[in-house]
Amino acid sequence: MIEKSKRRVAYINEMIESHRAAELVAWGEQYHAAQLARIVRQICKRPEVRVVLLAGPSSSGKTTSSHRLCLELLAQGKQPVALSLDNWYVDGTLTPRKEDGTKDYESIYALDIRQLEEDLKALIAGREIALPTFNFAEERREYLGDTLQLEPDTIMVIEGIHALNPILTEHIDASCKFKIYAAPMSPVSLDGEKWIPTYVHRLLRRISRDFRTRGKSAQMTIAAWPSVREGEKKWIEPFRKEANARFDTSMMYEMPAIRYTVETALQTVPASSEEYKIAERLLFYLSFFEGLEASYIPKTSILREFIGGSQFNVG
Repeated sequence: MIEKSKRRVAYINEMIESHRAAELVAWGEQYHAAQLARIVRQICKRPEVRVVLLAGPSSSGKTTSSHRLCLELLAQGKQPVALSLDNWYVDGTLTPRKEDGTKDYESIYALDIRQLEEDLKALIAGREIALPTFNFAEERREYLGDTLQLEPDTIMVIEGIHALNPILTEHIDASCKFKIYAAPMSPVSLDGEKWIPTYVHRLLRRISRDFRTRGKSAQMTIAAWPSVREGEKKWIEPFRKEANARFDTSMMYEMPAIRYTVETALQTVPASSEEYKIAERLLFYLSFFEGLEASYIPKTSILREFIGGSQFNVG
């Protein structure tokens, strides 16, 4: 990837204005591809690995990352299958509660840990299991007739915010597991001295996705963000050290591209609201960038998970 001294707003804008946007996007995508290839080489050096666990904070691009990792494993002769921890959520009536009485979806105990572990053990042993699907609208786990049985060379790629937490797979042999931490890690420089924090990328991604797929306003997403961050600090960040590899999901073309999808939504946040200052700050960051049309962005890009148009089933 371009060295930090060049990864500034002026450089990115120059690429767009000089009709080199496609080149800018290609560089960003190659950065991701190179990382994934390196991680897969590490996995392939350990033939005993059957479970790849991929975790990261909200809006890091875990789902797309897991699918792209599967493609890379397939290219190396493996038989990967992508699974989401979301499908092992407990029914809504069993979701743990916070002190204020609201449901704590960020807690690891919002997952049916016992059932997940039983299913993983069965799969590793070569037995067939019934695959669950979580119905988010009705907050309940369903079994719709889907089953899974692993071949000897099959590798499960399991993504979710708690995938690195030892509690989740404590009774699975460590030799079978390979752990990956995925998150934006490379901040963008405004002028060589001032930097856009990486959490800004994740918040903008979440605003875009929530508005597009969940009907939530930018104000609603911003209002929920402190609770999300609180859950990350408690349930995700302490386990980064468990990872065997890290995947930086940053994209140097991201701010210009996501500006198209979130700018209007941010402008609707009422000036009288508590969320207005954050919306104003996000608009300030976006204002430094030239816009980048979505047509430049590949269907396999992590950003497609948030702006739409992904070739993967990313919700």
